[in-house]
Amino acid sequence: MIAQLQGRLVEKNLTDVVIDCHGVGYLVEISLHTYSQLPDNEQCKLYTYMQVREDAHRLFGFAEKSEREIFKLLLSVSGVGANTAHTMLSSVAPTQIAQAIASEDVRTIQSVKGIGAKTAQRVILDLKDKILQVLDNPEISIVASNTGRDEALSALETLGYARKQAQKVVDKILSNQPDATVEDLIKQALKQL
Repeated sequence: MIAQLQGRLVEKNLTDVVIDCHGVGYLVEISLHTYSQLPDNEQCKLYTYMQVREDAHRLFGFAEKSEREIFKLLLSVSGVGANTAHTMLSSVAPTQIAQAIASEDVRTIQSVKGIGAKTAQRVILDLKDKILQVLDNPEISIVASNTGRDEALSALETLGYARKQAQKVVDKILSNQPDATVEDLIKQALKQL
């Protein structure tokens, strides 16, 4: 119904903003990712998704179209509602969510508050094929075929490195060397961390 809003940013909070569009103020719920990309009290444009239910009409805003598309995909999964999808996009960057789904990284998805193992597996199962079609992004690729990835990440975590940081480094190594062994991954990652 409302696909985007463009206007003056009147109010900016961590979870929502008010955008003045020709005298009408729209309350739009946003993720922390979008919050970090919005200017203060200036003209802005948000891609929106309007959810209409019997008990509420909610407007969700996104700085990028890709974030909105991920939100819509998450809503299509049984057991994932607007609040859960919104929390996911606030906890993990949209590209990281897409990468986690594409590479079947249950742990990253499960790291979001309120997401259990079954829901994380359902998200991956339902969206694995769809996520790559919707997001035509060369940064997102399927790197799960390398079984050593999870082993390398576990080893790096055991050594005290943060999982998200280690994951970025390991994925970068795998994009250059898809056939790298677990030992190679750990050695190269330790040099970069």
